[in-house]
Amino acid sequence: MTAHGAVTPATGHTHGARHTAERFAAVYGTAPTGLWAAPGRVNLIGEHTDYNDGFVMPLALPHTTIAAASPRTDGVLRLHSGGVGGGIVELRADALRPAPGSATEALEGSRGGVQRSGGWAAYPAGVVWAMREAGLPVGGADLHFESTVPTGAGLSSSAALEVATALALNDLHGLGQQPQQLARLAQRAENAFVGVPCGIMDQTAAACCTEGHALFLDARDLTRRQIPFDLAREGLRLLVVDTRVQHELGDGAYAERRAGCERGARALGVRTLREVPYAHLPKALAELSGDLVVQALVRHIVTENHRVEEIVAHLDAGRTRAIGPLLTAGHASLRDDFEISCRELDLAVDTALAAGALGARMTGGGFGGSAIVLVEEADAAGVGAAVAEAFAAAGHAVPRIFEAVPSAGAHRVG
Repeated sequence: MTAHGAVTPATGHTHGARHTAERFAAVYGTAPTGLWAAPGRVNLIGEHTDYNDGFVMPLALPHTTIAAASPRTDGVLRLHSGGVGGGIVELRADALRPAPGSATEALEGSRGGVQRSGGWAAYPAGVVWAMREAGLPVGGADLHFESTVPTGAGLSSSAALEVATALALNDLHGLGQQPQQLARLAQRAENAFVGVPCGIMDQTAAACCTEGHALFLDARDLTRRQIPFDLAREGLRLLVVDTRVQHELGDGAYAERRAGCERGARALGVRTLREVPYAHLPKALAELSGDLVVQALVRHIVTENHRVEEIVAHLDAGRTRAIGPLLTAGHASLRDDFEISCRELDLAVDTALAAGALGARMTGGGFGGSAIVLVEEADAAGVGAAVAEAFAAAGHAVPRIFEAVPSAGAHRVG
């Protein structure tokens, strides 16, 4: 959707796959063995609950990262991105080691200019490291990436890059890993190699979502259920408002929230906050009255898990419009208790609600990124225009607004 409310079309696979194959050939001098895609995601509900063993409900976007790849027999890993300046990043698969500090430091000493690439190569390199650490026989490969997933928008561009890499290597080397296993390996790469203490949601969404559904995932035991989510059939739309406020999850704020949740769990004598029942929340908060910061974090996690369960119940009963107030309540909790919103996200949510949206909230890790807005189909253009006008009046960058269409998870495209 533009500033005037026109719908921004999703990018299809056919052109993207052909372009990616052509770029691979231009970079490496030969056609790729195959092409694999993994999507970005929006999270309908369940924010910061995954690393607390809680419930989440993401859906895949039509925006994808496509990996063109071919195996190598010399153990050399070569990485190239069409969206990042610089040349080929060349590494040895058997020499990858995680290191303290930034993603760039984790790849220091490599050829190809990781410094100039901004550290993006740590994500696919980390996947190779995680696979080898798990005992999987991963050797060298040539990879080229193209992506339509907006970066820094809270839509999991990093997970899409990781999972596309994992699926390509899985097929190239005949590893036989299932989608959830690939998600685990991708999470391991981001946690231990890149240095972001994320939960399992983003990688699972990229690997396991199905078209026309939202994914109800229990992060404790990884059981999952595909919930039908056909908004068009019900005359509804889910809009994504990319505020264009870039966020970085490796800057410490995300890790601080996670550490605070772990501190709360220890104080309450439980392994994770998932074990605090919603009915026992008042008692738990009373026990934490001496630490107001941790108390607020705990309140968000426990109430957010309950909101996920309520939304599942509504969708199972066909009451899709009833989820709107729960989305809005989730935003208030992220803004006031978790304190990870920003003025642009709050403006997007408040303006959308004032313009007639059924519900709205920030989505993703926070400190920028995107909001989601549930609207009647007939109101979508008007709500989008109102948000764009409010951003212009406030002097903010023009937001990118598009429809979230529940799409397929990672798969081979060529």
